[in-house]
Amino acid sequence: MAESKTIALPDIGDFTDIEIIEILIAPGDQVVKEQSIIVLESDKATMEIPSPFDGTIEAISVSVGDRINEGDAIASIATSAAAAEPAAKAATATEPPAPAADVPVAVEAPTAADAPATKAAASSEPPQKSDVTPGKTLRPHPGATVSSSNSSGATIHASPSIRRYARELGVKLEQVIGSGPKGRIVKADVKAFIKSSMTAGAGAGGGIAVSSAPEIDHSKFGEIETIPLSRIKKISGAHLHRSWVTVPHVTQFDEADITELEAFRKSLAKEAEKKSVRLTPLIFLMKAVVSALQEFPDFNASLDASGENLVMKKYFHIGIAVDTPNGLVVPVVRDVDRKGLFDLAAELGELSLRARDGKLSPGDMQGGCFTISSLGGIGGTYFTPIVNAPEVAILGVSRSKMQPVFIDGEFEPRLMLPLGLSYDHRVIDGAQAARFTSFLSQVISDIRRVLL
Repeated sequence: MAESKTIALPDIGDFTDIEIIEILIAPGDQVVKEQSIIVLESDKATMEIPSPFDGTIEAISVSVGDRINEGDAIASIATSAAAAEPAAKAATATEPPAPAADVPVAVEAPTAADAPATKAAASSEPPQKSDVTPGKTLRPHPGATVSSSNSSGATIHASPSIRRYARELGVKLEQVIGSGPKGRIVKADVKAFIKSSMTAGAGAGGGIAVSSAPEIDHSKFGEIETIPLSRIKKISGAHLHRSWVTVPHVTQFDEADITELEAFRKSLAKEAEKKSVRLTPLIFLMKAVVSALQEFPDFNASLDASGENLVMKKYFHIGIAVDTPNGLVVPVVRDVDRKGLFDLAAELGELSLRARDGKLSPGDMQGGCFTISSLGGIGGTYFTPIVNAPEVAILGVSRSKMQPVFIDGEFEPRLMLPLGLSYDHRVIDGAQAARFTSFLSQVISDIRRVLL
């Protein structure tokens, strides 16, 4: 008799709440031991989880986007070998041997939008016959092709690495034409699709067409060393490029007098030390930004996918850009409006430490309303940060400096903080941006205004 067993997530190291980005099996699939069944993604790596058994998948307990931990159930599997023998014998008796071919070894999970159509297709279509030689066990290999179906029912052939590459660049594989054997999509196809899309967009006034970068042999000019970009920089680079190309950026500059704020912050130093937290100027900026977002709700919004509606957010989650050895990450501090200064200091300190140790989960970097990027601890005067889409604005903060300010007929030394607000001009116009930075500067100059 068939024995039903549960496939659970094994020990994968120091990871918790890790996100499922692909499901490579479906109910009824025959799998072999060590065949990949799901793909997980942390902020540092993508990992494929193999099946510990041979058998037939009975049910799947998870979905794409779920977060799981060690011991959580992934699927149930019927492990009886006897059930597979009659089918194998029947196939041997009725079909002549055929040469092994590049065939799909798994099924990619549908997206949330495609799920109903894909499930309907899966339930109504009979199983496809494989081109594998009868009696030969098909085991996946690192270069194996994974297949899925698009909305028209056509099969999409692409390896897991190509699917990850396309996902990082925001490319839907059902729109890409494969040039490999049996229509397999290769990396060059994804690049060609991006290039053609940008060229077509430029022709319609909706994008920017650029020529390909020339191949330059830098070693002709001297000694070189080639170092691969970190995974964080590859992912963030694609996101920033997409934001820069698709969002019409404008930057509004301003200054805030933080003389009184800094005096107030220093007066709380001993209390902060007792609570084992660092009360940096950034904590006060977070509260001031929330006050400005409440006054100007268009800044606490996002355009929907159609670009015709504005999604107004009733919560206040602030992203903070953190410099790490592997690149820039933006963890999100949630419900800033409901937390006190010391609570925010403790939470930001913890998030920053986890960011530098590479232990942030994907959920820690999602759901932001507005981002603050502070270079005050490093230097500089002004800079123009790139909007962290789908947010519509980002605040760049530079190093404060003492400078003379003319007040009541005479110059006084005041500590001034440079601000640079970049915004999406489709949602926010210049007058709104100027009012926002003016209001924000007033709140920062007199932090008591957050109580109003």
